[in-house]
Amino acid sequence: MATTGKNSKLHGGGFHHLALRAWDFDATLRFYIEGLGFVRAYGWGKDERETGGKDSRAAMLDTGDGNYLEVFAGSTRPYSEEAPEGTLIHFALRTDDCVAALESARAAGAVVTMEPKVVKIHGDHDEDFHIAFCKGPDGEVIEFFENKNL
Repeated sequence: MATTGKNSKLHGGGFHHLALRAWDFDATLRFYIEGLGFVRAYGWGKDERETGGKDSRAAMLDTGDGNYLEVFAGSTRPYSEEAPEGTLIHFALRTDDCVAALESARAAGAVVTMEPKVVKIHGDHDEDFHIAFCKGPDGEVIEFFENKNL
């Protein structure tokens, strides 16, 4: 369950999730769930057997403190020394007002890559997420995430 933070610029605030793209989706979930004790909170998408090609599965894993790891299927290669940063996609900041949080970032010089929008995901149950994306000063991808249930 989302908790309201004290960051006035984010209108709530704090980390919500980090997202990564997994080369072996099932093994990645097993590692984090069985190995590290994360709990699957929400999932969506279909594997390549169901779609006839692309694996679109994803899951939000509760790390145990109200923050999440979002895992997407579909990495084209496993971790390697040539790509030491691994498969990090973005980090998400929790907010109670996605629009205001993005405007604070824009005013601070962020490059907006996706204006705020509501995304309906048909997963374990239908869920609406209010999200927006921008890039920080070093090119890092930041998502503003507003949802009362996750």
